Amino acid sequence: MDWGQATHALLAALGIGLLIGAVRERQHGDIRTLQAGVRTHALLALLGAVAALLGTPVFLVALLAASLLAWSSYRVTAPHDPGLTGEIALLITVLLGGLVLKAQALAAALGVVVAILLWAKAPLARLSREVISDQEMRDALLLAACALVVLPLLPDTAVDPWQVLVPSKLWQIVVLVMAVGMLGHVAQRLVGARWGLPVAGFFAGFASSTAAVASFGRSSLADRALVAPAAAAALLANLASLLLLAAVIGTTSPALLRACAWPLLAAAMLLCACAALGLRAAPLDDLPQASRAKAFQLGHALVIALVIAAVLLLSEGLRQLFGQAGALAAATIAALAELQAGAVSIASPVVSGKLGLQTARWGVVALLAAAGLAKSVLAFLSGGPAYALRVGAGLALMVAAAATVSGLLPVA
Repeated sequence: MDWGQATHALLAALGIGLLIGAVRERQHGDIRTLQAGVRTHALLALLGAVAALLGTPVFLVALLAASLLAWSSYRVTAPHDPGLTGEIALLITVLLGGLVLKAQALAAALGVVVAILLWAKAPLARLSREVISDQEMRDALLLAACALVVLPLLPDTAVDPWQVLVPSKLWQIVVLVMAVGMLGHVAQRLVGARWGLPVAGFFAGFASSTAAVASFGRSSLADRALVAPAAAAALLANLASLLLLAAVIGTTSPALLRACAWPLLAAAMLLCACAALGLRAAPLDDLPQASRAKAFQLGHALVIALVIAAVLLLSEGLRQLFGQAGALAAATIAALAELQAGAVSIASPVVSGKLGLQTARWGVVALLAAAGLAKSVLAFLSGGPAYALRVGAGLALMVAAAATVSGLLPVA
């Protein structure tokens, strides 16, 4: 390493140490027993960089010395501050100082991340202790197990004679549904009561827009003054379902997502417009509180995966018997129960070259029409004519927008 590179590395290490030390000083500047502030962290970062310049053995000795320093610091502060954050920050500062010699950009980025984590002590404590409930923590652990334990164990090759069922792909759909449900639930709780109904509607759609339509229908029956906002919330749930549909299509076939981008965008804009009209019909201050219920339903995600598997088999069978028309018919039937299941059954043949993009795009429009019809009937049964009229009109305009754009714009 020449003189210029060494100078840049040392300056970067100094900057990392100053940043971390400044945050520690700001967070604990009123505590007389603060063991390491701006100067200490800056010196430790330079120690790591200089030691790394002198070689691995010297760096290991420097890291050991920093560890002894952290241990002695903890012995002093443990009686009134048993936490280890400050001591861990000492060691990380030395490590980042050494990392600057090999990956300066990475070391700088990690330094910023460490500073943010140190600064966000109070917000993170509030998030984990007050905002997130025990049920949500259990849901997060379940999601992590499904994504990080179960998914890597599943095979990524087809397990059926027709080569359409790939366990890892099906489980990715399960994880996707659970993840967006968790994200939406936490976001809804953070927003608060003022935007409870529209936020609840939007994020509930990631878990199940069908269930959201039925739930808001029951709310509108209980209080007829909530018909308009409940219908708007149901339409926002379908907007979330539309976004999830795009994510599922993009996961399975990016080419089909590009072909459907403008029709799906037009459908989403119509849903937003109809929902906005409904939200103007009632004061936002009367909206209900956000729920602390489960963030997602594992059973619902599993049902989606099972329906997708069944539809893939049915679609392949009908395709072999009746060609592309049979595959589209099977997908449309599946969309009556689960929109995402039909989407995968259309996107998968596109990937294998068995279905053209133009035909597949019209298949997606047919899925929206089938799902809209099923949810309009459900809205009538759960919320009555007034609620169903608003929900059905919004869904019909969504389908009309998608069909119009599909007819006007050819597939690129």
